[in-house]
Amino acid sequence: MIYVIGIGQNRENMTLGALKAIEESDVIIGYKKYIDQIEDLVQDKEVIKKGMGDEIARAEFAIQRSLNGQNVSLISSGDPGVFGMANVLYQIVSKYEGVEIKVYPGVSALNYASSHLGAPLNDFAAISLSNILTPLSEIEKKLEYALKANLVVAIYNPISKTCKEPFKRFKQCVFNIKGEDALIGIVDSTYEPPKASIVKIKELTEDMVNMSCTLIVGNDLTYVQDGKLVTPRGYVIRSKIHELSRNHYEKFLNGEIANGPNSECEFYPCHYEGQYCDFCYCPFYPCGDSSTGGEWIKGKNVWNCKNCIWLHNKESIECLRPPFENILEDIEDLKSKKKTLLKLRRACLLKNNPNNL
Repeated sequence: MIYVIGIGQNRENMTLGALKAIEESDVIIGYKKYIDQIEDLVQDKEVIKKGMGDEIARAEFAIQRSLNGQNVSLISSGDPGVFGMANVLYQIVSKYEGVEIKVYPGVSALNYASSHLGAPLNDFAAISLSNILTPLSEIEKKLEYALKANLVVAIYNPISKTCKEPFKRFKQCVFNIKGEDALIGIVDSTYEPPKASIVKIKELTEDMVNMSCTLIVGNDLTYVQDGKLVTPRGYVIRSKIHELSRNHYEKFLNGEIANGPNSECEFYPCHYEGQYCDFCYCPFYPCGDSSTGGEWIKGKNVWNCKNCIWLHNKESIECLRPPFENILEDIEDLKSKKKTLLKLRRACLLKNNPNNL
């Protein structure tokens, strides 16, 4: 039996299953740096330490020992199925018969990085910038499509001392597709505890990263909150319909709310000259999504929309109003159809990125 063990980024990330598999193993095989992290767990085992780049040799050695009737633990950092030893082993094992494999997942570098940055992951892709065996054209294509699909992107192997071109192309790709203000989270594991920082792509330089770094590229809705990187996943916050909002949408249903600026209002402009007033009171309130500038007033349980002007832009109204008119049939729909309304909000946010308005 071959156990493919993911030890995560440190001992705290190992699963109970992985610990048990190591205990049941006769032979432990792995890169020296990874074995050293679990040295106290393998003192009574036969330990084979290999160098970086000897992945094939490690896999073949594990297979041979397994065929000899021994239980073997093949050690991988992070998760063995994410740029780890599981991929290598399964590619090679098809040459043999009678080899049993069991994979024990570990905390991947992208999950570990995410935990130190805040909550940046939603729908995401993981891409390695290593071009040792992968052509740059393939790496660029993966980046392009992932970024255009508005996926959060975790970047492995961002730069090395001898290979800097993939990093340069990565920067240019993000800059071209996401713009100069795209948010990048950096977690550097050469420090203990790891060093986490957040920059914009226009600020990212080579001296900020190394091969022990994992980068997280935010999507169009990712924002910074209290020094943490957050990508909203969407959720419904139930609340009463405010009386002023109720009055506004009664007029809306009666066809009394015009499209565009309401210069006759005594408070106009309450945000900026030229603002659209169709949704004077937000139909999504409270959205709980700070990507447009709103925020919770700490300790008050009140959602503050003061800095959110996305709802009053012409482009946003053109996207929102036609489908909204079909959704809202009764005032209580502001509550009963809130999931539908929030999906409409998100669709228009991604069509009219608030960061670009």
